[in-house]
Amino acid sequence: MSQNLEQLTRQAQVLSSIRGIVRTMKTLAAINAPPYEQAAVSIEAFHDAVRAGLQAYAWCAPTQQQNRGINAQSRHILVAFGSDHGFCGNYNELVANQIQDYRTQRDADNLSILCIGAKLQNALYEHRIPILERLTPPASVDGLGRLASEIVTRIQALTAQTGFETATVDLIYTHRIEHAGREPITQALLPLNPSLLQAPQRWPSRSLPKLGLTPPKLLSALLQNHLFASIFQAAAQAMVTENAARLAIMQQAEQSVDERLEAVQREISNQRQDAITQELMDILIGHTPE
Repeated sequence: MSQNLEQLTRQAQVLSSIRGIVRTMKTLAAINAPPYEQAAVSIEAFHDAVRAGLQAYAWCAPTQQQNRGINAQSRHILVAFGSDHGFCGNYNELVANQIQDYRTQRDADNLSILCIGAKLQNALYEHRIPILERLTPPASVDGLGRLASEIVTRIQALTAQTGFETATVDLIYTHRIEHAGREPITQALLPLNPSLLQAPQRWPSRSLPKLGLTPPKLLSALLQNHLFASIFQAAAQAMVTENAARLAIMQQAEQSVDERLEAVQREISNQRQDAITQELMDILIGHTPE
């Protein structure tokens, strides 16, 4: 009986240690999500300025400069956001399934995938989906700008021969839905939505816009900033949902550990009580323990 009690005591100590780790991960997930959410909201102000710049470009630039279109030689680039760490349930599997569906509807041979996160790379490997390159997700909010700039640079390098403005660029990432849920979505970035290059019938202010660069250079700069803002926001949304998924998993794990720890402690209490009862019975009936 004493050996069983010793085993149960060690098990309780292990469960207590696991509970401490789970609570730490739960706390970190709860702390990490709000800054990313705030970053996603903050980038919208910059993105609004870029959209206003595209409208100014459409107002001033000749019609033939506004939409050059794409051709058969254009690069088709997909940027997919996953995680570098586990304990977030089926987060990466959902993104991998979305990518698989995406590939079936397009020319997979002409598709270059930029994968964000080692766990997503593993999930894509299980689906036998090749990637062009894997990038590292941000470790903090400060890393969002680094990642967005890095992806824009990769896209520019991939489209150096065919032309940056003629590329097809899409994003796949998870965003939050009702009842604390999440789902992957596909967002098209390039070619631009025609509405973004639609000049207003009347300019909203008395000061009319004037281009400070040649139309091709201005369009290229605006597209770079449009990509940067969109990728920045997608990365922020992905980090919010990743931490929310990890928080939910840790809450379930904490409840499971607490239930198991309570059962072990109850068993320890029962065995100690049995041992005390046995000692008392031996004393009462006059037996001396050997």
